[in-house]
Amino acid sequence: MPDLSDRRYDIVLYGASGFVGQQTVQYFAHYLERYPIPLRWAIAGRNQQKLAAVKAQLGIEVDVLVGDSQDQEAIDRIVSQTQVLLTTAGPFALYGNLLVDACVRFKTDYVDITGETPWIKRLIDRYHAQAAAAGTRIIPGCGFDSVPSDLGTFLVVRHLQQTFGLPCQQVKAYFQAYGGFNGGTLASGFNLYDSGAAAQFAQPFLLNPPELPVPSPIDRHRDPQTPGFDPDLQTWVSPFFMSPVNTRIVRRSSALYSQWQEPYGADFAYQEYFKFDQPLSWLKAIGTTAGLALFLAILQQPQLRSVFQGWLPQPGSGPSEQTMDQGWFACELIGTDSAGHQVRGLIRDQGDPGNRATVKMLCESALGLVLNRNALPGGASRGGILTPATGLGDVLADRLRQAGMTVAIPI
Repeated sequence: MPDLSDRRYDIVLYGASGFVGQQTVQYFAHYLERYPIPLRWAIAGRNQQKLAAVKAQLGIEVDVLVGDSQDQEAIDRIVSQTQVLLTTAGPFALYGNLLVDACVRFKTDYVDITGETPWIKRLIDRYHAQAAAAGTRIIPGCGFDSVPSDLGTFLVVRHLQQTFGLPCQQVKAYFQAYGGFNGGTLASGFNLYDSGAAAQFAQPFLLNPPELPVPSPIDRHRDPQTPGFDPDLQTWVSPFFMSPVNTRIVRRSSALYSQWQEPYGADFAYQEYFKFDQPLSWLKAIGTTAGLALFLAILQQPQLRSVFQGWLPQPGSGPSEQTMDQGWFACELIGTDSAGHQVRGLIRDQGDPGNRATVKMLCESALGLVLNRNALPGGASRGGILTPATGLGDVLADRLRQAGMTVAIPI
């Protein structure tokens, strides 16, 4: 990995005037109040006035860098000055291409909060080999998509292996959550369908290295479509709407670790679900499954979508402060090894998962790349289009615990 310590900034926050972007600026400002370390950072985006307003609102002294995401020269000027670029400017398939391209060329580490797996696939095809050779960590999906799933699975698998000395056969994750959507997340979903990329969502191993064979039988890895009773939890579960994103990230982590001779298990499988508590868990599971099917049908029909779109949060907007503060999520994980031993884990936090928790995960990912470089998995030479588990691993788990998130493996 190249020595980037002589660059002007440690971290640049791009998209800092957006709804989630403003929260990242606030997170960094509060972090430096608690830990007054000599961190060199700046905020960036395309609109000077909006960025200045964010700076003034928070009353902070921080450099402001201006560059439109479609202006390669301007993006190059920003990226070349920093060790790590953090971006919240989505849809990433529209606004992230030049940022990643510049990061790979200037050997700048990168984190974002995308759930756009078809776009991640394009990044892998175009940049993985180059970034791997240079030791540059390009890590998409460092928010609620897909840190709890990916990091939780990694921790459960390694605990199983260290405790029993056997390969992991499967991990299942069960989500419960309360919160709201922001306009940027919805815009990313709409763009997936408008661009035709959503068809790739059906590929269980979309993000796996192309040289690896597809595991057989593939039915163990297909996305659940119906609700059902889970004997491990003794309650009903349903398909989780982010499963087509998170499962692909987890499978990429498993595949990469296999390539690095640190496999999860030869027959490893991962799935995730919504979990429902009693009473009437069966009714909640069936109703949620039906509601999800209806929402996806609306997404796929532009005419239907236009009817509802005006009622939904627009880009730049999102839940109220009260909703974000009252929100929460829990991700329970159950791992099973080849002899049937089980390990359970829990990742949980207070705060809206798509905003408060996502911002914490993203910011701590960027801080880990700067402040804990020597402890990152794979050492200084690891690079490529990575995942939270392969690019950050235990460093991120430790940082999230210190930031107040429950990361308990085992429980």
